[in-house]
Amino acid sequence: MTTPSRHPKLGDVGTRLLLENDRVRVWEVRLAPGEQGAVHHHELDHLLVQVAGDRIAVVPDPSSQGPFRSYLEADVIPGAVVEVGRGGVEAARNVGSEPYLEVIVELKD
Repeated sequence: MTTPSRHPKLGDVGTRLLLENDRVRVWEVRLAPGEQGAVHHHELDHLLVQVAGDRIAVVPDPSSQGPFRSYLEADVIPGAVVEVGRGGVEAARNVGSEPYLEVIVELKD
């Protein structure tokens, strides 16, 4: 089950849509070592839940209005939950040596 991107040149927020209702949209993000996901736009505030992996990077688009406007690498902390505001146009890149797994919970207004 996937939802098309709301912007024709951009991809989905995650690898697979797990759940959508009137309150939330929940995505799974899976990236192999060295793999980069699609450039996407975060239209909603969201929670990132890191599940597995060792190192991840955010690669922001120059048009991004979100909190990540510069390239950033960080260690993965399984179980960590990060609250992120809307507006980002970016891609995630697995810069580690382990498969990366994350759950994104978009919070609908």
